[in-house]
Amino acid sequence: MHRDLSAIFKAYDIRGTYPGEIDEDAARRIGAALARFCDASRLAVGRDMRTSSEALARAFAWGASSVGAEVLDLGLVSTDGLYFASGKLDVPACMVTASHNPARYNGFKPCRAGAAPIGSESGLKDIQALAEEDEGAAEVSDHQDSEVAQLDIIGDYSAHCRSFVKVEALRPLKVVIDAGNGMAGLTVPVVFEDLPFQLVPLYFELDGTFPNHPASPIEPENLVDLQRAVQETGSDLGIAFDGDADRMFLVDERSNPVSGSTTTALVAERVLKKQPGERIIYNLICSWTVPEIIRENGGEPIRTRVGHSFIKDVMAKTGAAFGGEHSGHYYFRDNFRADSGMIAALLVLEALSLADKPLSELLEPYNRYFASGEINSEVKDQQERLEVLADGYQEGKQDRTDGLTVELEDWWFNCRPSNTEPLLRLNLEARTEELMKTKRNEVLSLIRENGEG
Repeated sequence: MHRDLSAIFKAYDIRGTYPGEIDEDAARRIGAALARFCDASRLAVGRDMRTSSEALARAFAWGASSVGAEVLDLGLVSTDGLYFASGKLDVPACMVTASHNPARYNGFKPCRAGAAPIGSESGLKDIQALAEEDEGAAEVSDHQDSEVAQLDIIGDYSAHCRSFVKVEALRPLKVVIDAGNGMAGLTVPVVFEDLPFQLVPLYFELDGTFPNHPASPIEPENLVDLQRAVQETGSDLGIAFDGDADRMFLVDERSNPVSGSTTTALVAERVLKKQPGERIIYNLICSWTVPEIIRENGGEPIRTRVGHSFIKDVMAKTGAAFGGEHSGHYYFRDNFRADSGMIAALLVLEALSLADKPLSELLEPYNRYFASGEINSEVKDQQERLEVLADGYQEGKQDRTDGLTVELEDWWFNCRPSNTEPLLRLNLEARTEELMKTKRNEVLSLIRENGEG
């Protein structure tokens, strides 16, 4: 029977509420569709700690095995752990997760063999069509477990992550880690075992109801507990992971949040010290600081649009060693070009160990400009508002790579449409805080004038 799944297929993954939009039937259909799309003889599936994830992973596995694929069940795993398994085993894979979304959501993050991305422009629409027209059994079999082989990859994943740093160079540091009741609560104890760090764990209990705070550390209100713990324990830094632990955010020893751009610059410098002269990717809402730091450290900066499938594609074409996004995603060529918050966290800890100074001092050279943060505005006509902005700032250098980017001598902004909502997302940066605030208000007035929903 045909089923309309358009509400849950997004630009980069599959996501919706459970069981209203995503249920076991949808999971079965998606499992069969991914196996068919990849012509997979073997396929891996992993899941996060959400209350619906086990049932959805089981249904997904049944769907994949029903079309002839051998299913490797990774069980509870982080998204970057699943990408590692896909790369190491060279099989397509799918993570059952809704990442940082509230508890009522769930979803699927599929990839090709070798952790190659699947986005709306690289196969996700084909998978949707296959899933919608699926004529398989409407009910998930009670005997599907016989079609699945269990595989524990956490140990190998841990060794892989640690291979990115010189363990002997690490020094004793006190580190608060907020797992947000997400998958970092499983992976951090394994990866950090025997490393010379004193861990202060926050919310390591796997709990898909998120009893303490949402597992979305990009939102400042979700860092409050981490900031307080850093202050109360006198720790050297704090690290927060999102629900599926593929993104990572920092606060320094003073409990000040560190932007994704600053972390990108720090990790890029670390990568370039290990691999001189390499190409480094950054997305177009990153700070001016990022390409400057890359050049100052002998690297070649490459600018790309926002989104993991685009960054991974550019990495494959250019051979770039590292890519960073302002949103807290960090990609590594030697990690099958996949993102890993864990590897980025270890590289930050290595940089701090070698610097022998507080994190705030280590980051001081990167604090060059003033950013607005991402500001969302609901509008009736996204394209019409973008044209208003283009007309209003004709004196600037304009770029349509992803929405509209306008660059002037002392400030710049990017305004891009949401793929899933009637929103425009503004990011703006300037050389002074006063100019940033003035231009932020000026641009927002043009976005919202006659355009509010």
